[in-house]
Amino acid sequence: MRAIAYTHAGLPIDDPQALIDIDLDLPQPGPRDLRVAVRAVAVNPVDTKVRRNAATEGPRVLGWDAVGVVDAVGSEVTLFQPGDAVYYAGVIDRPGSNAEYQLVDERSVGRKPASLDDAAAAALPLTAITAWELLFDRLRIGEGGGEGQTLLVIGAAGGVGSILVQLARTLTKLTVIGTASRPDTQDWVYAMGAHHVIDHSLPLTEGLARLGIPQVEHVASLTHTDQHYAQIVDVLAPQGQLGLIDDPGQLDVMALKRKALSLHWELMFTRPLFKTADMQRQHDLLDRVAELIDAGVLQTTLGEHFGRINAANLRRAHALVESNRAKGKIVLEGW
Repeated sequence: MRAIAYTHAGLPIDDPQALIDIDLDLPQPGPRDLRVAVRAVAVNPVDTKVRRNAATEGPRVLGWDAVGVVDAVGSEVTLFQPGDAVYYAGVIDRPGSNAEYQLVDERSVGRKPASLDDAAAAALPLTAITAWELLFDRLRIGEGGGEGQTLLVIGAAGGVGSILVQLARTLTKLTVIGTASRPDTQDWVYAMGAHHVIDHSLPLTEGLARLGIPQVEHVASLTHTDQHYAQIVDVLAPQGQLGLIDDPGQLDVMALKRKALSLHWELMFTRPLFKTADMQRQHDLLDRVAELIDAGVLQTTLGEHFGRINAANLRRAHALVESNRAKGKIVLEGW
């Protein structure tokens, strides 16, 4: 089967060897696995981080967003059958979706939204799982809850922010404030449903003050947490919550003590990595997101379509993600 991989970590993305086209053997499913014929994929920051930093002894296939059709199933599979259209993000310790066929545990897979084409659906899985888990499992905002409280989403125009803003606006009573630094990304965040948008290239306190909101109860910091950390501590109300997903070099947790602030990490790979008892919640939430998409409550976060799935187009996608100027999700489709 055709696939795209890297063989040497750390190569700049403009190097033709940073991602290369290869051929691999067709994988055989384990007991709980689906083998999926991949039709579309999306690119996330994790793809670029792994390519830059994770050494590999052989070709490593990246990709943690996919839409496809179930081609074969393992002996213990109960949730799907061949021919089912699915979408999923998979797990970081197995070969990724940048291949014609991929193995994925059925408990991390949802039924593809019927109202979306393959490209539009591929934009959703990893970010939808991340945003859902961050909002409902980590910050523990209940559906329909949060009345009278405010959520500040830092980096709201990216993939996770785009779906997090939608979930918070449509499924809770929170006031949702997103941050974005350019007119086009600010317009995008408003289109996703934010009540307000402020510029994170300026002090957060100033942006909130202009809205007449001196403090917020919840912050979802999705990018550059270390740069904004002191300001986050400043704008959080006493007993507030900070949820984050990025990789700050170091955080001074003692800064949280005086206000009794709580810190919550979200990593959507945790459940499948550790085969947790509640691992199937990812299947359930992806099915729920698909229902909300098909009901018109949520919309795809597809930002740009980069053409067919091949090494050249994936290098272009990685470059845009690394520039920190992507809006929504970058999707590739077809072989």
